[in-house]
Amino acid sequence: MQLVVARIGRAHGIKGEVTVEVRTDEPELRLGPGAVLATEPASAGPLTIETGRVHSGRLLLRFEGVRDRTGAEALRNILLIAEVDPEEVPEDPEEFYDHQLMDLDVVTVDGAEVGRITEISHLPYQDLLIVKRPDGSEVMIPFVSEIVPEIDLEEQRAVIDPPPGLIDEARAEIAGSRTEKVEGDG
Repeated sequence: MQLVVARIGRAHGIKGEVTVEVRTDEPELRLGPGAVLATEPASAGPLTIETGRVHSGRLLLRFEGVRDRTGAEALRNILLIAEVDPEEVPEDPEEFYDHQLMDLDVVTVDGAEVGRITEISHLPYQDLLIVKRPDGSEVMIPFVSEIVPEIDLEEQRAVIDPPPGLIDEARAEIAGSRTEKVEGDG
């Protein structure tokens, strides 16, 4: 199975290094020297990592055959894809690969159906679960333990405890009116 492990950013310096937006919790395993990675678009790869280092909190990689800034700039925005055994799971029980989360049913802690996970969005500041609702609309759920307290892979479901307004705007308006009233009574 193929997993996106990074996205190449801009060139760094003049010797072919690039910044990398890491999309794996195991960069030392997936993005080490000698790793051969498929790419999206496929025509850009495969790429073999020659060196890697951290500079100012960012991972910098150099690929075999890329020796200058022009070559590095040509790789910008390419996704790096690792081949992973489908039975492999992260060591930390609180971590999940994207493929494990795809198509999970999403329900609230009180059992109400929300929808099904159709995509995982990896933003620089947070991961989001994109959930398609039964009516065809989509809702974005921040993938943090306070909002997603349980992932049950055996039952194929994600349990969420959404704050008011995250999935139901009507509930948010009611909650907002109550808050204003309580503040006004005080």
